[in-house]
Amino acid sequence: MERVQKIIANSGFCSRRKAEELIERGEVRLNGGLVKLGDKAGLEDKITVSGVPLNKPTKKVYFILNKPKGILVTKDDPKNRRTIYNLRSVSALNLNLNYVGRLDAMSEGLLILTNDGDLIQKLTHPKYRKTKVYQVRTESSIKKADITNLKSGMMIDGRRFFAKISNIKNNTFCVSIQEGRNRIIRRVLEKLGHKVYFLKRISMANIKLGDLKSGEVREISGEEIGQLM
Repeated sequence: MERVQKIIANSGFCSRRKAEELIERGEVRLNGGLVKLGDKAGLEDKITVSGVPLNKPTKKVYFILNKPKGILVTKDDPKNRRTIYNLRSVSALNLNLNYVGRLDAMSEGLLILTNDGDLIQKLTHPKYRKTKVYQVRTESSIKKADITNLKSGMMIDGRRFFAKISNIKNNTFCVSIQEGRNRIIRRVLEKLGHKVYFLKRISMANIKLGDLKSGEVREISGEEIGQLM
């Protein structure tokens, strides 16, 4: 028996957080009855989400996408703009995959795609503190005072934001963080007076983008997943 939100996430339908939101909105039923957070089910039970029967969990798969600039990271866009799921490399997989963490439209680089709800939870929940590294280029060069401020923590939206700066070459450098607030790197650098011209995620935990071309996909090896979990 497993919690219903975990079963939904492991089916590839959505992330565990999204599944919890659907349960709280009364859109999930177990054998005809409304599901509450904490309810458990077995493989023989019937689960429906918004009236649609949930598919049984399938083989867990893991891919890396090198997201191009100008592409949205979302499954549904009301304005019908181009998303990662419109990319030929992703649609050709013909799998129901969810993304792990977002990249804003103007950012590019490493995005993990999977149907493994447990992995999504491990990589996105703050308590697991998985490090993400980004290559950044700004209009002006980063200053020593900026590096010190980021290391000691800056207040953003009432919470401290910490980052490590490395590989500095004038206005190009790497930023390492362990959280995922929306557009957080752009926002904090702009607060320090640096306009961001280029932002690319190059690693997440032990998973590296490497020389994967923009828009292309590769399967993550079993050894990489073992290290990640």
